[in-house]
Amino acid sequence: MSVSEKSTARALAASAQECIVIMDGAMGTMIQSLNLTEEDYAGRGSGTACVHPTDHPQKGNNDLLTLTQPQAIEQIHYDFALAGADIVETNTFSSTSIAQADYGLEAAVFDLNEQAARTARRALDRATQADGKPRFVAGAVGPTNRTASLSPDVSDPGFRAVTFDDLRSAYGEQIRGLIAGGADLILIETIFDTLNAKAAIFASFEAFAATGTHLPIMISGTITDASGRTLSGQTPTAFWHSVAHARPFSVGLNCALGASAMRPHMAEIAAVADTLTCAYPNAGLPNAFGQYDEGPDDTARQLAEFAKEGLLNVVGGCCGTTPDHIRAIAEAVAPFAPRQIRQEQAA
Repeated sequence: MSVSEKSTARALAASAQECIVIMDGAMGTMIQSLNLTEEDYAGRGSGTACVHPTDHPQKGNNDLLTLTQPQAIEQIHYDFALAGADIVETNTFSSTSIAQADYGLEAAVFDLNEQAARTARRALDRATQADGKPRFVAGAVGPTNRTASLSPDVSDPGFRAVTFDDLRSAYGEQIRGLIAGGADLILIETIFDTLNAKAAIFASFEAFAATGTHLPIMISGTITDASGRTLSGQTPTAFWHSVAHARPFSVGLNCALGASAMRPHMAEIAAVADTLTCAYPNAGLPNAFGQYDEGPDDTARQLAEFAKEGLLNVVGGCCGTTPDHIRAIAEAVAPFAPRQIRQEQAA
C-alpha cells in the first residue's frame, strides 16, 4: 500500500469514527432527468464521440456518457458533493465487458472506468476548492446482468449464463481501470447473487496485486422483496458471513427497497458485522410509471431513525435520490453519533 493509499484509508477511517459518513445519491435517475437523445449518448456532433465504433444503439447506456457527455456527468458528481457527500461513486455501474456486450462496447471497458474515476475526481477537487472539505471517489462495481448461482432457463436448472471465471475476468478489467483513474476505494454494490460478489472480491485482490495497490472495499447487497433475502436466497446475516473474509471497509444494503422496508434488514447486519455499516435506499418504491415520489424530507426522516438507533456508519441514497435528498439526509443524521462496533463483534 502506497503512502497516498495509507493516508486515504486513514482519512476514511478517521471520518467514520467522528461522524456518519455521507455517500451520494442516484446517478441513473439523475441522468434520466436530462432527457438525452441517442445522438447525445453517442456524442455525435459534440466533439466527444466514443472512439470505440459500434453499430448498436446507445441510448440508455448511461456509463458511456462519461466519454460522450463528460461535463454532464461531472456536474452531477459536483452537485452531490456540494450537497454534502463525502464519498461519490463513479458512473460505472455497468462498466464490465459482460454488461457492455449489450451495446457492443466491450472494447471500451477500461476507458469507461479510467475516465469515470478521473471525471469524479475532477468534480470532487472542484468541490474541495469551494469549501475545503476532502472527499473520496468510490469505484462503483455493479452486479452485471447475469447471475452465477441461478439458471435463467426454468427448464434447465443446471444451466448458467456466466461462470465465476467469466465474472472474475470482467471485474478484473473494470477494477484495473478504476485504479488507473485514481479511485480511492472499490464499491461492490447492488449484490443480488453473492457468488457474483465473491468473483468481484477475488478480482479486486488480483487487481491490487497486479497494480501494487490496496484500496478499501465497500460491499453492499440488495434485498429484493418482502422475503428478507437476496435473489440468490441469503438472509442479511448469511450474506455478511459470506463476504466477511474480504475484511471490507463497510458492509450494508442499497437499492430495491425504500428506507422503511430496509430498516429491519440493516438492523440484522448491524448486529453481526464487525466492520462499518452502510445503507443507501431508494427514495421509496417506484410508482406505476417507474418514478420515485418520496421527497427529501421523508427519506431523511427515516434515515435519521436508522442513525438514532445506532445502525449507521455510512449513509446515502440510491434510485430516485437527488442532491436535495442527500443534503436533507446529511442534515438529518448530523446530530447522531456513528454506530460503534462492539468488541465481541470485532473479536
